[in-house]
Amino acid sequence: MLADIDVSTALVAGLVREQHPDLDGELRPVAAGWDNAIFRLGADLAVRVPRRQVAAALIEHEQRWLPHLAPRLPLPIPVPVRNGRPTVGYPYPWSITAWITGTVVTAVPVTQRILFAEQLAGFLNALHRPAPPDAPANPVRGVPLATRSEAMAERFASGRVPRLLQKLWTDLTLVPPWPDRPRWVHGDLHAANLLAGPDGRLAAVLDFGDLTAGDPATDLAAAWLVFDAPARARFRGALDVDEDTWQRGRGWALNMAAAIAADPTGAPEMHAMAAHALREVA
Repeated sequence: MLADIDVSTALVAGLVREQHPDLDGELRPVAAGWDNAIFRLGADLAVRVPRRQVAAALIEHEQRWLPHLAPRLPLPIPVPVRNGRPTVGYPYPWSITAWITGTVVTAVPVTQRILFAEQLAGFLNALHRPAPPDAPANPVRGVPLATRSEAMAERFASGRVPRLLQKLWTDLTLVPPWPDRPRWVHGDLHAANLLAGPDGRLAAVLDFGDLTAGDPATDLAAAWLVFDAPARARFRGALDVDEDTWQRGRGWALNMAAAIAADPTGAPEMHAMAAHALREVA
């Protein structure tokens, strides 16, 4: 997906120097996703800078809400320690967070992820609490599954998502919707947004740009995006959810995996994750 702005090392170095001159250290790029570029600043800090206009509001959501959520969560999350503002030459808000050391879970063999299945379930049990009325709205996360059917039709038509999964998608959209108050939802919980430590357990949950309130089943997509069947069973056993929510989570896994699979510009590790999830949901 094309960026609106070329977020270069020189640009970010200028932003840090102008707005946070007390923070010095080597600046080097470490990742560039659809929405944000990530740089490491010295040994202890990370700089998260939107590449697209649509991501700017998501950064503001993180700046407002992550300090509120972090104290009740059992794993580290990237709480901003400094907020950057738009300036001449760069029009969006941006953040500086603590650097969290770990291995992105896309690089961890699937069979080893069972080590943190119950740990991730505990994180979601803690996150999925009732959200306040002014929690961020998100038109594509936390919503009823059926509202994603038009987008799914396009993904099936792309030829990149097996059409034999169309009936499964239709069946899952008929599962009763979330009946309770909106809950906090991470919104993009997959292997590329998880860090594992050297012991194989989770070190952090990253990228809360899609943070919203709604159906917590959205985050249960991780059961198929991240895990194999044995780990998924352990994850399921540690979750505080009913069967309808679990089945909607399967639908969200199909939705997210299809979105990744249908995008020809996606990174190889993301396409591998999508292929794994499509096999698992089937």
